[in-house]
Amino acid sequence: MANINRVILVGNLTRDPELRSTGSGLSVCTIRIAVNNRRKKGDTGEWVEEPNYFNVTTFGAQADNVARFLAKGRQVAVDGRLSWSEYEAKDGSGKRERVEVIADTVQFIGPREGGGGGGTGGGSGGGEWSAPAAAPAPTTDIPDAWSGGSAAQDDDIPF
Repeated sequence: MANINRVILVGNLTRDPELRSTGSGLSVCTIRIAVNNRRKKGDTGEWVEEPNYFNVTTFGAQADNVARFLAKGRQVAVDGRLSWSEYEAKDGSGKRERVEVIADTVQFIGPREGGGGGGTGGGSGGGEWSAPAAAPAPTTDIPDAWSGGSAAQDDDIPF
């Protein structure tokens, strides 16, 4: 049976997107989103929300759109896969590990704040809008730290 690595998250950006590019010119954008878990406290019966934070990376045209249209506080829906990597700490204190989401799609949810170019207009629209879907970046252009192995082929899907 084939392995499945799929993640769907809906949350809010905790900071503005960070856009950079690889040596070959491929755009790479990272965002951090908070997704709340709601649970009932056993001792008081009170409902509390506990945030979980996720680092999300996008590539290519989608990375450009995320950097252009999103800002801290915006709600997004992310569909992607988990990617684990290991790296040496800059201070030389040893190896570190991280898990991040490599986004296949990022859908912008809710009205935009403050107007600004493109999309459905100023903050009063109330609907949802999304960036044009970009084809996933070829794995040969993705640096090793961001590659998570080969993607499943359509023939590998068991249904």
